[in-house]
Amino acid sequence: MTEIDVPLAPGFFVSRWRELGPVELDTLTAWRDEMKWSNWLPLAEAAMFLDAAELLAVIEPQLTPAQKATLSLVRRRMLGDTRLAQAIEDALEITREESTRDLALEGRLRMERGLVKYESGDVEGAKDDLTWAETRLKSVALASRDHDLSLINKAALHIACGESLMALSVYSDIPRNGNHAHETIALSRLGASRIRASLGHAFDAARHAWNAHAHAIRAHQTGMAVEGGALFLDFASDSVDPTAERMHVQVENVAPRQAGEEPVLLRVHPEDIQSVFDWCFKHLPDTHAGSDRPDLRAMVSLAHRYDKLECFSNLFDNPDGVEDPMLAAIVQNCLEDVNAKEAWGVRLATLTML
Repeated sequence: MTEIDVPLAPGFFVSRWRELGPVELDTLTAWRDEMKWSNWLPLAEAAMFLDAAELLAVIEPQLTPAQKATLSLVRRRMLGDTRLAQAIEDALEITREESTRDLALEGRLRMERGLVKYESGDVEGAKDDLTWAETRLKSVALASRDHDLSLINKAALHIACGESLMALSVYSDIPRNGNHAHETIALSRLGASRIRASLGHAFDAARHAWNAHAHAIRAHQTGMAVEGGALFLDFASDSVDPTAERMHVQVENVAPRQAGEEPVLLRVHPEDIQSVFDWCFKHLPDTHAGSDRPDLRAMVSLAHRYDKLECFSNLFDNPDGVEDPMLAAIVQNCLEDVNAKEAWGVRLATLTML
């Protein structure tokens, strides 16, 4: 499995420029090659998104015509332009011209066109474009950033259309032992976990959540790792068993279920519960502020379920530090002390009147 390290991300390239630049193109090329980027486009996009105008001015002349057309499209979207259909068609023409042909970018732009079609209500046209894009990118840029994105978008479209089993099939095209980015694997497993849970497949829902948690950690995506860990803890709460195999062993030994075969019973070792809970708790943001804190809502609820409320004593002692009314309601419901419940009731009333 390919290791995706934060220092190799395009954002690090921009950070390096800010720390050591400005530098000449030869040095930038050496940095690019060292970070194993095969072309300039992702780095140009990062420079644009991160407002590194001087760096972008050096990189942009190195782009091919197809890459420049794609970057122009990205720039227009970043500036809030929603009338992109013609710009996509113009860029597609450039990728198809014999002198400027770019098979991978044609796939990316067909994906972009599919998303625009979906937004305009053309669902069947969106499906055609996204399927075409994923097939092309799988052929010429397997497990690339754009191929990964095409898979995630295709699955999201199926979910939006109520086609959860089709989405599950797309997620299955993202193997854990392939070359896909850990972030892509984590996203796909989060989606697959929720679909499996909706079908009543407890073991599969839990193992996908476990994998989402693990791969999000490897992708340095802390928020996603907490989300996956919380899902796993939620599914596992009624299936704790000290005799169970450790979860990483169960995940590695899982095999496709044959027709008529009974589903695997979910059994989770207490040490897996403890390790996931501890990791998620340790990596919560230090602040309790914020009007929408699903991370804290989930973890406080799980702490109540697993009898670990003492972990949140600092939160419970500071109702005025909470800005999320749903979180305040959950905390109030978890507390037994009458005075504490009253204090949180006052805070909840204040938040709901704002």
